Amino acid sequence: MKKVVLLIFCFCFYISPVLGIDLALDSKNAILYNLDEDKILYEYNSEEEIAIASLTKIMTSLVVLDNVNLNDKVVINSSDFFGLAEAGASVAGLKLGQILTYDDLLYALLLPSGADAAQALVRSVAGSRSKFVEMMNEKAQEIGLLHTHFQNETGLDSDGAYSTVKDVAAMFKYALANPDFKRIITTKKYQTSDGKVSFSSTVISSLNNSHVNMTYVLGGKTGTTKKAGKCLASIASFNGTNYLLVTARAPMQGFKNITDAKTIYDYFINNFHNQSVLTKNEIVLKLPTKYLKPDEVTFTAGADVVKYLPNDFTKEKLNYNYEGIETITKDNKLNNKLGTLTISYEDEVLANIDIILKEELEIDYLEIVEEYKIEILIGLGIVLIIIIGLILKIKRGKRRKKVKVI
Repeated sequence: MKKVVLLIFCFCFYISPVLGIDLALDSKNAILYNLDEDKILYEYNSEEEIAIASLTKIMTSLVVLDNVNLNDKVVINSSDFFGLAEAGASVAGLKLGQILTYDDLLYALLLPSGADAAQALVRSVAGSRSKFVEMMNEKAQEIGLLHTHFQNETGLDSDGAYSTVKDVAAMFKYALANPDFKRIITTKKYQTSDGKVSFSSTVISSLNNSHVNMTYVLGGKTGTTKKAGKCLASIASFNGTNYLLVTARAPMQGFKNITDAKTIYDYFINNFHNQSVLTKNEIVLKLPTKYLKPDEVTFTAGADVVKYLPNDFTKEKLNYNYEGIETITKDNKLNNKLGTLTISYEDEVLANIDIILKEELEIDYLEIVEEYKIEILIGLGIVLIIIIGLILKIKRGKRRKKVKVI
């Protein structure tokens, strides 16, 4: 007799090896995430401390989003343009005296990478660059960017400013959790609320100008300085999988940051996809019982499990490693954890599953009798001998009493 008991999935952690593949990039630093599984798919010099140019503006927007009402308004003044022409900074084309919402200014900051918008935000949010940069570095510490330090809000080259593509990816992922940031960063074109200025995404325009076909790219942020080279932080979605990619230090000439992004995205799009690891009610483990009914408990998947794996993956390649109680006994009660089942593919742990007993099991007295029948028979024999001995002893005692009476 068999009984099916649903096991409880406990995805305590998900370990993924970084693929050691050579994609022959022009960018000197790169990292790619599967956002759905928070899994690094590829990284190259991802922890090297480098300049990140206008990818800095992701943090600028985070500080703003933490401190303003997006509908409040700001008047653009002359100080918002100070020094930008001399620095060769990119601007959004804001107008002196223009009255814009913070929402407008964030679009101006993130789509055309406007340093004029950045300076207007710094002035209106913090009053000074030094105070705003302090807020940026505090935010970096708050979200765990241990290899990042900011010196300005624009990302213009500055001694002492640095980050890593791994930190930028963490910052970008954190920002994407904010629906306002995601709305802005995935917008292709925007017109300010006063109707006077229009912006286009530098990511989308770079794709168009480079004639590189990446329709799966949803948006992102570009960055370019002499020290940082050409940088790109982007998000993409293809065939049900969401990606985040950061590249840095591509050559200044041409669109190598764009072609590198295509190289990375296309490799994974073409060689990996979401695969069915388990289906609901699929049997994954059987454990025998002792002195219980039924004589075996079958554990099945409580839900479908889908993971991002190579195209040549098959379920036959899965490894199941169970550690725990090998035989269920009467000591194992309802809802007891019996052990842990680890499901892996090659060196990659896909899931750790707690095996939980979810039904009361009956004691099987017949099995106990069957297993110990010899001992029981011997015991009964001994008891019978003792009983017979007692009976004979009693009979002898009665005879002696009768003799004495005569």
